[in-house]
Amino acid sequence: MLYEELATTYDRLESTSSRLEMTSILAEFFRSVDASELRQVVYLTQGKLNPDHVTEKLGMADKMILKAIVDASRLPESYVNDLWMKEGDLGAVAERVTSERVQTNLFSQPLTLERVIDNLRGIEGAEGKNSQTKRIRLLTSLLHDASPLESRYLCRTVTGRMRVGAAAMTILDALAASFGVKEDRQDIERAFNVSSDIGTVAESLARDGIKGVRGIEVQVGRPVRSMLAERLPSMEEILKKLGGRCALEYKYDGIRVQAHISGEGVKLYSRRLEDLTDNFPDVVESLLSSFKGQEAIVEGECVPVDLKTGRLLPFQEVAHRRRKFGMEEAVKEYPVKIFLFDCLKMDDDDLTLRPFPERRDAMERGLEEGEGLLFSRLEIVESAAEAEGFFESALVDGCEGIMAKSLAENSVYRTGNRGFLWIKYKKDYRGDLNDSFDLVVVGAYTGKGKRKGLYGALLMAVHDPESGAFQTVCKLGSGFDDVFLGELPGMLEQHRSSGPSHLLSTRMEADHWFEPAIVLEVMGAEVSVSPTHTAATGLLPEGSGLAVRFPRFTGKVRDDKSAEQATTAAELLNMYRGQTSVSDSEASAKF
Repeated sequence: MLYEELATTYDRLESTSSRLEMTSILAEFFRSVDASELRQVVYLTQGKLNPDHVTEKLGMADKMILKAIVDASRLPESYVNDLWMKEGDLGAVAERVTSERVQTNLFSQPLTLERVIDNLRGIEGAEGKNSQTKRIRLLTSLLHDASPLESRYLCRTVTGRMRVGAAAMTILDALAASFGVKEDRQDIERAFNVSSDIGTVAESLARDGIKGVRGIEVQVGRPVRSMLAERLPSMEEILKKLGGRCALEYKYDGIRVQAHISGEGVKLYSRRLEDLTDNFPDVVESLLSSFKGQEAIVEGECVPVDLKTGRLLPFQEVAHRRRKFGMEEAVKEYPVKIFLFDCLKMDDDDLTLRPFPERRDAMERGLEEGEGLLFSRLEIVESAAEAEGFFESALVDGCEGIMAKSLAENSVYRTGNRGFLWIKYKKDYRGDLNDSFDLVVVGAYTGKGKRKGLYGALLMAVHDPESGAFQTVCKLGSGFDDVFLGELPGMLEQHRSSGPSHLLSTRMEADHWFEPAIVLEVMGAEVSVSPTHTAATGLLPEGSGLAVRFPRFTGKVRDDKSAEQATTAAELLNMYRGQTSVSDSEASAKF
């Protein structure tokens, strides 16, 4: 296959914001791709060479990419750098420069998909003192033979920021449509959720049809996409939703990890499918010493503790364990315990389709508690009074709230999905005030006065999984300390864009724009109808959206969450409806 076919498809995707049209474009293209190439095509469409959980990542520093563009085009470095400062998109820079290069490449050859992948593999695997030179040379070689359009997407691929809007769910829709199995879309999504490998799903479907996809099972060493919880504002509503009886667990304020235990050792994965094994050597040791079976997948929360008092500490303490260097010192300075709360696989048994009580029992039989490993505190309740008592105990013990879990026969582990089988309830949810949200940075405003030279405020958004869009919900300017304000430009720089993201639905203007990537925890006084913001647009009367009023940054950067795992438009709408200040007519807005 020629790479030009892929680049043309990306250009078509970028020209539309309609998820249905994107699905149609991808489905049409997938039909033309040979089964042997489909796996890599799917990965590349997401700006990757591998599934998310593979440690090796494709990526080059912006300065290295600019050097490759200069070398391939033979244009002055100052001119290329000026374009970069203006455009904010290395792909756009490469496209323009390629069309203006000083000399036509007489000996250029059409780029094949195979050659592009070979060079990208070389970039990914380059190590040693000459690794930067090798990466630049490999990219320069591709740009030398690339058309302007191909240059755009080659440079975006090595940054991992494709900007074509093809999220995983859109690709799965396209695969179902391409292979004529729309009625089996649920099976395709489950295969993706239990494998976290969209390339494997695509190739299995192309080679063996839906039968091959159904053969993809939970496997140790391959992380499962995490089940997520909904939220409700009172224990009475939670009990009613769960049939009057449920399990309550402490909701610990740490880093959620999925542990894969086998004869080869332990692997720890974050909710974003990152490999965190090296960050928690003490947790690995605790799991190995307490495990009594052959292999397992269990989930838990790594929580910082004060070893002198046994007191649980805030999330910010355990965040130090995510640093790349000085881990031995970090283990001593920031000790943690893991609190296990679920079991997805035990030896040969896939437990994801079993009820929660069976999974919990398997976990407690397969492991034993020790100094560094405990089971989450759990209690079965049948009344709001019992639930409130347990909730108060959780707060006293240093937790951020509780999780309510269904005990019904259908209380399966819903891989990669959010639902009312799990419901979170935090101290922030009582009444209308101080609710918390995980919001995505999509824009910024130039600071004035004391914030001159910095960002003065941020434009924040929620995610709408149905459309794949990010929708604005507030302008955030409070809760920032001087240290965070100083770090913010560097944090956002790699996500800078010359205009609103292709995925952003906004009526707001900003001074600076960013691709959705950075998630911040934000407190708000209430959720209100807004003519300015776009969250939940179409679900409320007269095209209005929802906004978070009086937002304040809590100080917590949710680097354990991807932009797609932020608060959703549906969650925001549920919170709006649950406010006691919302009138009956407002709350009846159709969803």
